[in-house]
Amino acid sequence: MKKIQMVDLKGQYEQIKDQVDSSVLDVIHSTAFINGPEVHAFQKELEDYLDVKHVIPCANGTDALQIAMMGLGLEPGDEVITADFTFAATVEVIALLRLTPVLVDVDPDSFNIDPEAIKKAITPKTKAIVPVHLFGQSANMDEIMSIAKEHNLYVIEDNAQGIGANYKFDTGEVTKTGAIGHVASTSFFPSKNLGCYGDGGAIFTNDDDLAHTIRGIVNHGMYKRYHHDVVGVNSRLDSIQATILRAKLPNLDNYNNARRAAARKYSKAFEGVEHIITPKVEGNGCGTDHNTICDTCNCHVFHQYTLRITNGKRDDLVQHLNDNSIPCGVYYPIPLHSQKAYQDDRYNEADFPVTNQLIKEVISLPMHTELDDEQIDFITKTVINFVSK
Repeated sequence: MKKIQMVDLKGQYEQIKDQVDSSVLDVIHSTAFINGPEVHAFQKELEDYLDVKHVIPCANGTDALQIAMMGLGLEPGDEVITADFTFAATVEVIALLRLTPVLVDVDPDSFNIDPEAIKKAITPKTKAIVPVHLFGQSANMDEIMSIAKEHNLYVIEDNAQGIGANYKFDTGEVTKTGAIGHVASTSFFPSKNLGCYGDGGAIFTNDDDLAHTIRGIVNHGMYKRYHHDVVGVNSRLDSIQATILRAKLPNLDNYNNARRAAARKYSKAFEGVEHIITPKVEGNGCGTDHNTICDTCNCHVFHQYTLRITNGKRDDLVQHLNDNSIPCGVYYPIPLHSQKAYQDDRYNEADFPVTNQLIKEVISLPMHTELDDEQIDFITKTVINFVSK
């Protein structure tokens, strides 16, 4: 059996090696390293894939989220509601812009922000909601967009983990995550479902005026060289990363299908095992109410495959897997409301029962496009043998 990787970037590269190598050399020979033709071509191809009017590439996913908020003109003191159970970048940019983060609890099945918790957190100072499509499954965008419309709020999708996922609205309309809210951000960090070989990110919107503003922000506030019309930053996707993303984008649906196939095998092996809760799939991509992993849609693109271990031995399982050369991750071990940087007297532990339980139970297993049956069999048997003791 080949060595098990949490993310097998080398194995994925081998499948597209010739195209990547030649296109990277083409960029080097062209010397068009910043805002070159490859960046503009990738931008257009991603717009077509997402069916969104504007994609604005930038330097990384954290910048993308910050720039999206800057583009909306949010002001210091404005409240922005987001999930307590996610990576710190989501709340980090809110704090950096001197906005007020408002953290709320999540749904125990999808791990995504709870619409009922959003409703309870809205005040006259609330200006935006940031739903995170965590681990590759869309948040409940029907509810979130309805809440936003009722209260005149912006919706900023954090799509760093969900690119390629579909969401089916109650009306029957199917839309890619990242093309639903007023604006969205994503990351092309190497381990993402669509990842480059360094840092990269992008902002998406269907709003022409907002797109114009954001295009200036990412480039020092310039629309014309040395004319600074808005306060901006230096955040651009370089051409080498863009050409790598161009090589990968046509394969994204196949990559996500491979992740779903691996997830199905995991869940089948764990079926009925006491103390293991497998990922629930809401069915938002196809409108089917199911808890299984659908063969025919992109309900969940499995950036992570995350179990809940309910017997109090999650940390022991982490050690056991490490002892057997099986990488794993705990995403996330500390809720944001408990992080030193984001602690606030406004928060009450009673408001975060789901998050406070998840941090004790979640464990993510290896998930990538190159997992094979032998590896999955070894991983699942190792988990089951330990949990069943």
